[in-house]
Amino acid sequence: MFVNEEIIVKQIIKRNEKVLLSFYRTHHASILQFIYKQVGQKDVAEELAQDSFLDFIEGLRNFRGESSLKTYLFSIARFKIIDHIKKKKIKKILFSALPKSMVENMASVFIDDQLEQKELAQKIEKVINLLPNDYHLILRLKYIDGRRVQEIARRLALTFKATESLLYRARQAFIKSYSAV
Repeated sequence: MFVNEEIIVKQIIKRNEKVLLSFYRTHHASILQFIYKQVGQKDVAEELAQDSFLDFIEGLRNFRGESSLKTYLFSIARFKIIDHIKKKKIKKILFSALPKSMVENMASVFIDDQLEQKELAQKIEKVINLLPNDYHLILRLKYIDGRRVQEIARRLALTFKATESLLYRARQAFIKSYSAV
């Protein structure tokens, strides 16, 4: 970490708004562009950029100076992007596997409110964790890690057809468990 960056960190921790605003103005456009390239939606990119700056500020007390402040900020943004993509994949499995009428009913309940979206993500995580280990594992490999069925088959030492069948049963178990929770 450069001497100048040490001063910036100390000033932000001391709640010097001018230094914080200057840092924000310096890096906002580049962090926004970085996130937008990954997510492709301006409003989502703006939200993730804001969240990244907030986490950056909160994490400064623990910042050890092993990288530049810009690198630290971009690392936070990268993890925000990864979390966003994972949540999107979880929603995709849920909504692609459920009947259309159920999705429409759930959309009116869950999609409109950010708080309820978080509750939905927590419920999905809870349901996945309640499933038997083989279902839990295959759903995570497919929808959270983004692996292809062929890769999963190799990893689990199963045939392609057996893996597809297991994935189908895991989805069905997920739907059944989701409805019960």
